[in-house]
Amino acid sequence: MAQQNNGQVLLEVKGLKVAYGGIQAVKGVGLEVRQGELVSLIGANGAGKTTTLKAVTGIQPVADGDVMYLGRSIKGQGAWDLAKQGLVMVPEGRGTFTRMTITENLQMGAYTRSDADIDADIDKVFAIFPRLKERRDQLAGTMSGGEQQMLAMGRALMARPKVLLLDEPSMGLSPIMVDKIFEVVNDIHRQGTTILLVEQNASRALAIANRGYVMESGLVTMTGPGKQLLDDPKVRAAYLGE
Repeated sequence: MAQQNNGQVLLEVKGLKVAYGGIQAVKGVGLEVRQGELVSLIGANGAGKTTTLKAVTGIQPVADGDVMYLGRSIKGQGAWDLAKQGLVMVPEGRGTFTRMTITENLQMGAYTRSDADIDADIDKVFAIFPRLKERRDQLAGTMSGGEQQMLAMGRALMARPKVLLLDEPSMGLSPIMVDKIFEVVNDIHRQGTTILLVEQNASRALAIANRGYVMESGLVTMTGPGKQLLDDPKVRAAYLGE
C-alpha cells in the first residue's frame, strides 16, 4: 500500500447535505481526497455513501454545503461537464451500453476527448483487462456481471480521470471476481490514478486505502489511515463481524 501523502487536495466535500423529499439522507458530510491517494468510504447499506457520490457528480441535488474540485466549487454542475474536467464515476450497477460491443463502450468513454491517443489507451485498458481484449467484439449485454464491471472501469479510464470515483465495484460478484476487481483497483492506484472508493466490503476497501472514512446514517463518524481503521475494534465489530 502506498504511503499517505500530503499532496494537493483534488476533491473536497464540505458540510454536504442531501435530502430525498423530507428525508435527509446525508447530514453534513465532510471528506477530502488528495492527489495520488486511494480513499475508501465505507458503511452499511443505506448509510448515504452512494447518495454522497451522486451529489458530488451532480446526479443528485445538494441541499446544503459545497463540493470543491481542483480548488473550485462544482456544486450544480452535471456529470457530463465534470467528466470533461476529469472527475469520472463508475456507478453502482455498472451501467454499460449493453447493445454496444466492448470496443464501442471503451470508445464512448473517450467521447469527451479529441486527441489522437484513444486507440493507444484502448490497448492500455486491454492490458489491464485481458478478458476484455479476448472479447472485444462481444456485446456488453451478453457478458457476466464481473466482466461488465471490468468494462465499466475500463470505460471510465478512457476519460483519463484526475479522480476516479468507484461506487460499490464488488457488489453482486463472485468471490473470485471480487478478488480480481480489488486487485485491479489497487493496480490502477499504484499506476498513479487518484481514487475515491465507496464499498460495503470494508475489510477489502480499507486494506488497500491510504485513508478511510466510516459513514453511518448520513454522517461521517470515523476517519483515519486505512490500516488504523481496519484494526479499530469498533470498525471490526460493526463491519467485519468480530
